[in-house]
Amino acid sequence: MKRHDLSDAEWERLVPLLPSVLPRRGGRWADHRTVINGIFFRTRTSTPWRDLPGCYGNWKTVYGRHRRWSLDGTWERILDGLRAGCDEAEGPDWTVSVDSTINRAHQHAAGARRAPAREMTPRGDLSNDKKAGREALGKSRGGWTTKIHLVADRRCRPIARLTSPGQHGDSPRFIPLLEAVRIPRRGRGRPRRKPATVLADKAYSSSGNRAYLRGRGIRAVIPVKEDQKQHRRNRGSTGGRPPTFDAERYKDRNTVERCFNKLKAFRAVATRYDKRERIYQGTIDVASIRIWLRNPIT
Repeated sequence: MKRHDLSDAEWERLVPLLPSVLPRRGGRWADHRTVINGIFFRTRTSTPWRDLPGCYGNWKTVYGRHRRWSLDGTWERILDGLRAGCDEAEGPDWTVSVDSTINRAHQHAAGARRAPAREMTPRGDLSNDKKAGREALGKSRGGWTTKIHLVADRRCRPIARLTSPGQHGDSPRFIPLLEAVRIPRRGRGRPRRKPATVLADKAYSSSGNRAYLRGRGIRAVIPVKEDQKQHRRNRGSTGGRPPTFDAERYKDRNTVERCFNKLKAFRAVATRYDKRERIYQGTIDVASIRIWLRNPIT
């Protein structure tokens, strides 16, 4: 077994979540374990697909499996299975943290053709939104970049993700990001879509975001910007009461930063090499799967 391959214990947890090796059309797929090990190797090392070691089989087979499962949502369904019931340990007081990070896009990530309108859209994909930008690529002082918006739990595990061009702000993605939270039940019941508490930094301090959380009964632990404080003071009694802020609880917000550190240990996530936004989202999901396999629900 190579250093980045699945262990026997990880494979046993992953097997029940994988699709059948006999697809509806065509012949039998190549061995799942070999191909997935190749995908993990590429995600961890960011080696070009054509340069994959021969022990993982034909590189076209490995890339084709990753592309297919990124487009049809298979990686997301596997993640849903690994995350099922992850909130039960905290009970009603399930707490998550929200933040974003900017990743540099390699020159090979540019030049993708415009996607056909008939392609499937996975959960949390904003590629059809004109304001989102093409393929979640944006140009700033540092060059072409992509921003990852993330929700993480207290154990530094990714709960939901979105992507956008690197120059876009954090606050406009706050509500769509929380709408993407979906934790399936281990037994019967609807997925849990609402945490009890959300931790976020000042970038998410807006009246719209706070109203959204208040309307859903979610506790907001978000510091107020200085200009917002001054604006409220200038309005006097009409400014209303300032929002409550639990400074002690806010100390736990570092969990999302530590989750980003885990994700960026995968070099194909830290630097974007994928042309298509949905393929890059699949790469993020593959790294998230590895994090959940190494830190499973107990």
